[in-house]
Amino acid sequence: MPPLLAARSQMGTSLVFHIIFSVLGVGLPLLMFIAEGVAIRKKDPVWFTLARRWSIAAAIIFAIGAVSGTIVEFELGLLWPTYIRYTGEIIGPMFAFEGFAFFLEAIFFGIYLYGWNRLPPLVHWLSSVPIVIGGAASAWFIVTTNSWMNTPTGFQFKGNQITGIDTISAIFNPTTPYATVHMILACYVACGFGVAAVYAYFMLRGRRSDYYRKGMLLALAVALIATPLQIVSGDFNARFLSYAQQAKFAAMEGVFKTASHVPLHIGGIPDPATEQYYFSIDIPNGTSILAKDSPNGVIKGLDAFKPQDRPNPIAVHLSFDTMVGIGFFTLFVVIIFWALYLLRRRVFPENRLLLLAVLLCGPLSFLAVELGWMVTELGRQPWVIYNFLRTSEAVTSAPFLNISFLVFSAVYVILAITLIALLLRQARQPLPELTWEKVTSQSGEQEYEEVGV
Repeated sequence: MPPLLAARSQMGTSLVFHIIFSVLGVGLPLLMFIAEGVAIRKKDPVWFTLARRWSIAAAIIFAIGAVSGTIVEFELGLLWPTYIRYTGEIIGPMFAFEGFAFFLEAIFFGIYLYGWNRLPPLVHWLSSVPIVIGGAASAWFIVTTNSWMNTPTGFQFKGNQITGIDTISAIFNPTTPYATVHMILACYVACGFGVAAVYAYFMLRGRRSDYYRKGMLLALAVALIATPLQIVSGDFNARFLSYAQQAKFAAMEGVFKTASHVPLHIGGIPDPATEQYYFSIDIPNGTSILAKDSPNGVIKGLDAFKPQDRPNPIAVHLSFDTMVGIGFFTLFVVIIFWALYLLRRRVFPENRLLLLAVLLCGPLSFLAVELGWMVTELGRQPWVIYNFLRTSEAVTSAPFLNISFLVFSAVYVILAITLIALLLRQARQPLPELTWEKVTSQSGEQEYEEVGV
């Protein structure tokens, strides 16, 4: 492969794997925190068992995610040295702050895992708060770095050098509030549906105890709250892009010519060669109304940009529409689930078709996260720093990129297999039958050790 394609393929492969660990690392501590809080309030050993098992899974994901994240940060320097040379002083503080959040999370993970049956229940539960905050803060600073690449601020570019660096302005660049909220909500949505899918799978195989019902209920409760917020934040994000990154927005919506009364294309394939749409469902004036609140709103099309400055509308539009479609499908499923649950006076709905839909929502939610990042990254091309540094100018000239691509891909495959094996081993452990008295005693600790938790 040419060096640019090899470097982009390697970076893309790394991010595809790492974002899964990141999503689980942000979302699972929240579920763990809520489950233990409910356990303490209700003195319910089932909620306690959920919290305890989720804590083990979260620790495994945290450890493997730390390895995959370290690889990604090394790849920034190895594959994109010009990018680092120009921007190291700007993005360096963001990575440093992310490091502080990581260590906060790591320290309290140690306290939390060691503190079972050693700390008072309330103190132990409160020790999970920094884990939840640290996970969200890590995501916030990493996404902030990416936000800066999309709307770079806080510096001056003179004589091929970056000067006048303002770290605060760089961190709080225009994209930050939109992208960070959207990503953190995506973590809670995907993790909620992902965890619910695990319990739906076991319930479809005949396991219908309170452990599986309560695990799915909590996961779908988080999904019910986060999914509509995620859709609303996505709308704000798209409106912002129609002003801040108009080439990306044009590619997302498949707008080839600058015009008003622009229709909304649902699905379909945009053809840059003919500047036509095929197989789409068109809503008249839809894009103009959604982006500009008026059918007369003018949308800048791809014709307003030089051909070499245009992102690929096929990849960007299909990724965007599929992501949006998944979002509304999962919202529909979670609303149906909770409507049935409440209409039946809190009787858990065990309809096989509904459980299959919940099971499907798990992988689809993670696919939506991946597609969202594809929209963000492919929509910014051909720029690595929007309107300042091209991706082709930032790539390394070092040889053997094809070999490093294969090596790093193999490392991520090994990490993925390790994660799956460890989580499956955890899921197959028999459930201990505990009372609340055993939970808060040394005998409860011993019983957990005997089943390998």
